[in-house]
Amino acid sequence: MLAETLLPNGWLHYLLGGLLIGAGTVVVYATTGITAGASTFLESTLSYVSDRSRFQQFRFTSTRDWRVVFTLGIVLGGTIYGLAFGEFGWTTEVQWWRLLFGGVLVGVGTRLGKGCTSGHGVCGVGSLSETSLLNVATFVGIAIGTAQVVQALGVTP
Repeated sequence: MLAETLLPNGWLHYLLGGLLIGAGTVVVYATTGITAGASTFLESTLSYVSDRSRFQQFRFTSTRDWRVVFTLGIVLGGTIYGLAFGEFGWTTEVQWWRLLFGGVLVGVGTRLGKGCTSGHGVCGVGSLSETSLLNVATFVGIAIGTAQVVQALGVTP
């Protein structure tokens, strides 16, 4: 009963998605020796066009090519899925300004947390990193708390 409530469309596509994400992170790590994560994409991409020393650090210039491929793979994967299964387009009723504001907060959080849910949540937890375990617990705890506060305030999309 609980599974049907939480997963009304079944569980198989979640399993497949998890396996693909896991396989992708293994490929990135095996071929580059770097943990797959999306939060440093912007900084590493800016190293192409900015001559500021902040963006010309070796950690950005040495990883920028695969980070572009990694991010394009995320976008193209979602696009291919949407086209293949007819689930393509805008799927939320949340106003654009709330999405923008939330995106900015997520960006600030990834810098403060020194990583994002893809780096900490998938790769860090998988390697039993104490820092990543703490960060993921913080992400989840704050997300649950925020959702409860927003719901209590009666805010709707």
